[in-house]
Formats: sequence, structure tokens, C-alpha cells
Amino acid sequence: MAMSLRSSMSVKANRAASGRSRKALHVTCAVVQKAEYIWADGQEGAPIKGLIFNELRSKTKTFEKEMGLDAADYPDWSYDGSSTGQAKGNNSDCIIRPVRVVPDPIRGGPHVLVMCEVFSPDGNPHPTNNRAKLREVMTDKVIEEDCWFGFEQEYTMLQKGTAKIYGWPQAGYPAPQGPFYCGVGAEAVYGRPLAEAHLEACMKAGLNISGINAEVMPGQWEYQIGPVGGLDLGDETHLSRWLLHRLGEDFGIVIPFPPKPMKGDWNGTGGHTNYSTKSMRQPGGMVPIDAAIERLSKCHPEHMAVYGIGNDERMTGKHETCDINTFRSGTADRGASIRIPLPVQLKGYGYLEDRRPAANVDPYQVARLLIKNTLL
Repeated sequence: MAMSLRSSMSVKANRAASGRSRKALHVTCAVVQKAEYIWADGQEGAPIKGLIFNELRSKTKTFEKEMGLDAADYPDWSYDGSSTGQAKGNNSDCIIRPVRVVPDPIRGGPHVLVMCEVFSPDGNPHPTNNRAKLREVMTDKVIEEDCWFGFEQEYTMLQKGTAKIYGWPQAGYPAPQGPFYCGVGAEAVYGRPLAEAHLEACMKAGLNISGINAEVMPGQWEYQIGPVGGLDLGDETHLSRWLLHRLGEDFGIVIPFPPKPMKGDWNGTGGHTNYSTKSMRQPGGMVPIDAAIERLSKCHPEHMAVYGIGNDERMTGKHETCDINTFRSGTADRGASIRIPLPVQLKGYGYLEDRRPAANVDPYQVARLLIKNTLL
């Protein structure tokens, strides 16, 4: 696996005592910035990797000067796609192209995190590049409607080296669900130091993280990204996931996103997505909200096909979900496919909540389908 080495070089001529001319080579490294190039291998939750391993990959590139935060200033790079399941060994180079750059909150300044799209050797977007598919639906009409998204990323902490949920007793189970949601106290909340460190890291990186809270199942947490546009939704969710995994290394905690991490009478793990257009956010917005829900009702299978591997285990009609084969909407109904928050109904405009995506969903896919099936 090739790595590039850039250095400034100076050559000085010296005469040896023997009178022979010699040249001493002096190499001075002038590297000042580290850039962590991040991409997705498209296998979140896939059987080839299992539910424990995540889809994000990254490697570090160094620069001789501070490059700033404009993705256009960063060069393309490549990696061995045969080692990530994205290419064959006889033609394995995949190209990663920077699309978003943020400060690196772990290494500190001037270092950065670089979110990338993946391209095949022929220059076309790789089949796993769902960001490119989202770009294709960003028509003038879509841009005019100024779509906003808010993504509620739930996740479950696992003890490293085991399949046991972090903080759960070594034998048996914690108390039944009820006391843990938005709880406080050592008996009610597990893993707060990591959740707080992640919040702080996202803020330092300049991500639009709206908040965090302990979830219904002990050891389960949620953070929210948004409101942001469609491309930013995917970029910031992936960057925030990478930070969560990276901080998990330091805490010795594994962060998987399986939709149903614990069988039985325990909540699953979702990626509820709040969505609005400019028309929905204006007085009288309930009309386009209702029209959007009607359109979504007609393409439910298309959404469920990409809303997360293993989502059928979560969407059973129990634990605040609708059955995966059923589409229904309702006001303040957390058992609906699409929920209209009560304040939105009372005010008459605002947004809708798509409660179907699983925690391991690709956020670019969520944005693409909501746009495609409500506006195009």
C-alpha cells in the first residue's frame, strides 16, 4: 500500500581530508498538518462484516502547509479497494475525493477531518457512493424548496471483546425499561462520559449537533444532527459517527448500530429523520405535509429496502415502531411510520418525522428518497 513522502531537500558539498569530493544529503521534513481522509465502504450491517463492525474507513495524509477548510483545495487520494470489499485485486485502486473538511477535535489544530466520496478507477462514482446518487436528485426545484433534515442517531454501547451492553450486570439483566430514558444517576445512566466527550468533539468540529440524551434501553444513547441540508445531513452524520467510533477506541467501548441489539422486551435502535421543505415551514404548511405523506404511502417498500439491514427485527409494531410491512401516519403517534408532532399540527405548519430508518441506515439514502418521493 503506497504512501507519498514529500520533503524539502538541501545538498551541501564538503571536502574530505583525503581530498575527495563528497556530497552530504540533508533532509528536512516540513510537514505541519495531518488530514484524516474518511470514506464509507458501503457495508454497514452487511453479513460480510456483521453488525459489530462499522462501514467507515480512514487514513492519514500529511501536508507541508495548512490547507484550510475548503474541500476543493485538497487532492484526491486512493486506497486498496480489494481490502475493503470495493474492488478486485487486479484493478484495486479506488479514488477518494474530498467533499467536506472540518477541524479535527481529537488531534487539535491545524489538523482536519476530510469526508470523501468514493470513485471507481474509471472515474465514475463507485456503486457504494450514495452521496453521488443524492446529488443526482438535487434539481433546481429541490434547491428552491430548501429541504431541511434533522437526524436522530441512536446507538448502543457494547463492552469491548464481548456482546454485552456496556454497564449491564455480568449476569442477568438490568431493571426493565422505564427509569432510563433521559435519566440521571449511576443506577439509571451508563456511558455518559463517552456521550459527553462525543458531544464536545462534534461541537469543536463545527458539526450541527443539536443535543444528546440517554435512551429508553440502558446503555443506549441518541444524538441529533441538524437542521441541515441533504448533502450536509450525510456528511455530518458520517463525520459524527466516525468521531464516535474513534472516541470509543479511547474508552474501550464498541459502538455498533444494529437495529435490534438486544432481543426481547427492549427498544430497538433507530435513525428517525425530521424533514421539511420551505412550503411546509410556512403558514398553511400542513397542506404540503399531508400531500408528502400521501406520496410516501405509495412507495413504502422502496424506502424499507434501504432503510437499514436488519430493520425487520426492530419494526415489529412494538417498542414505538410500526410493523415493517405497514404504512400509517398519525399525530404524536410514535407507533406510526410518519409522525406529525403535536406542536406542528396545532400550529398548522412545520415538518414531519420519518420513524422508519434504522440506526445503521445510510443518511444519504434517507435524504435522497424523501426528496425524490415528495418533490420529484
